Amino acid sequence: MSDKKKIAILTAGGLAPCLSSAVGGLIERYSEIDPTIEIICYRGGYKGLLLGDSIQVNEEIRENAGILHRYGGSPIGNSRVKLTNVADCVKRGLVKEGEDPQKVAADQLVKDGVTVLHTIGGDDTNTAAADLAKFLADNDYGLQVIGLPKTIDNDVFPIKQSLGAWTAAEHGANFFENVVAEHNANPRMLIVHEVMGRSCGWLTAATAVQYRNYIDHDEYLPEIGLSMDRLDVHGVYIPEMAIDIPAEAERLKAVMDDLDNVNIFVSEGAGVESIVAQMEANGQEVPRDAFGHVKLDAVNPGKWFADQFAKMIGAEKVMVQKSGYYSRAAAANAEDLRLIKSCTDLAVECALRGESGVIGHDEDNQGLLRAIEFERIKGGKPFNIDTEWFESLLSDIGQIKGEKVETSH
Repeated sequence: MSDKKKIAILTAGGLAPCLSSAVGGLIERYSEIDPTIEIICYRGGYKGLLLGDSIQVNEEIRENAGILHRYGGSPIGNSRVKLTNVADCVKRGLVKEGEDPQKVAADQLVKDGVTVLHTIGGDDTNTAAADLAKFLADNDYGLQVIGLPKTIDNDVFPIKQSLGAWTAAEHGANFFENVVAEHNANPRMLIVHEVMGRSCGWLTAATAVQYRNYIDHDEYLPEIGLSMDRLDVHGVYIPEMAIDIPAEAERLKAVMDDLDNVNIFVSEGAGVESIVAQMEANGQEVPRDAFGHVKLDAVNPGKWFADQFAKMIGAEKVMVQKSGYYSRAAAANAEDLRLIKSCTDLAVECALRGESGVIGHDEDNQGLLRAIEFERIKGGKPFNIDTEWFESLLSDIGQIKGEKVETSH
């Protein structure tokens, strides 16, 4: 095999405010170091890899890759494909009956002359990359796999901060700044802000803090009804913290009686176990994705919470608003752009020196930015409810901190 590298890039899973920038950053850094290194991008994530559908990175793309930092989404496309879920890959027409998707992917990489595969995605993408990396090693393919951790939930073990999460919190807060104006559209109004994500305790809490920072100013006129109290967050409910619904309903009813409105932030992953149990008890099928996860949009946790609280607090009108599609497709903010650059630069450095792994600040290794071993990567990292800034949030809004819950998403 030649010592000359050939690079492939794919993005996979859900969107996050870092994919476009990460693709641009990798192309820029390789082009800075060695513009003769060939780069391709697989269209639609692992789907494109299985089908051999790729984009050749030409001179025009190299020269203008910086444009990608200004946009959200993924220019090269995404898909949710689990290479070890053979039946799903066959059903979707990505491989033929009797084929092993991992071998099809590996053979395609060899056919394309790829020596380094960069995967940009969340825990599912990187566990899929880990499976592929192991298959490549076990079968002597001699290819490197280097992952970049994308997830707005910030829930990947053992990575301190995943790409795109800061931006998602900022844009979720921005989204609610407009939605909250609906609080006076009707007497006794309940507004539920549903924050997208399976294990998004961190994102829900961080969005609430960011939102409160936005509205914390002196330009109010409470004498006519315009007050921070009415615009404020009155409750935050996340998967990692137990919720005493009757007690919270009593507290929120007092808020409703006083202010004529209540605003709550709910993690999309909160209450899922209870909802699924209800559905199964009623004989309903619980829809799941290729990775076995409950499809959260189908079980609708925000509506469930709204239904639980509405009657108990005497709401006359209920509004459930989801910020996920607004925030997850945003362009990366300044904080994330700095993080993305440090990660893409190290990813290229690791590629050139022959390392594999997932790039991130390793919480189990003094927070060092390094290529973390694939076998140590897993999703569902719970938010620590004992974090000082979260405890301050609850104290500020008058919510009693619940018991810590062991999550299993």
